[in-house]
Amino acid sequence: MGERPQHWVFAYGSLMWDPGFAVAEMAPARLEGYARSFCLRSVVYRGTSEVPGLVLGLDAMAGAHCRGLALRVAEPEWEETLAGLRARELTTNAYVELSLPLALEDGRRVEAITYVIRRDHDQYAGAMDLHEQARIIARAQGGRGPNADYLFNTARHLEQMGIEDLAMAELARQVRGLLQPGQK
Repeated sequence: MGERPQHWVFAYGSLMWDPGFAVAEMAPARLEGYARSFCLRSVVYRGTSEVPGLVLGLDAMAGAHCRGLALRVAEPEWEETLAGLRARELTTNAYVELSLPLALEDGRRVEAITYVIRRDHDQYAGAMDLHEQARIIARAQGGRGPNADYLFNTARHLEQMGIEDLAMAELARQVRGLLQPGQK
């Protein structure tokens, strides 16, 4: 008898702290060739068409890598989970769904469904400086709440995982300063 297929999803942003599906196994993972960045204008979940927010995307970048979580989904839940992920992640088609190789911290190698930003999409906002990102994130709010909450939850989760992301920590500091003037 052959091995049963395994179904993995790579989480690098809100899927780490709010997957929205049953996780059978969770493992720290690394994806090569992509950087986590606030490069997607959010017009649904963390912003609106009138006041877009910014959320994370995986931006293809030579020599880069992204540390996050590999989330395994049990076979019986896979089809429903995949449908839910597509409804959540492909709302405006700003991401493309790819199956990419991950290196798990324990040495295993797996293929995982991964949502990567489309640079040709009108919501792509790459190469924006941290000050401009902070200004946008501090004021935006969408269907899933304030954009700042998304940033703070992701930064906190990365810190709890022991993943150092200096740019995200600085962005969170700047947004806190904008939300609470005079308090750093």
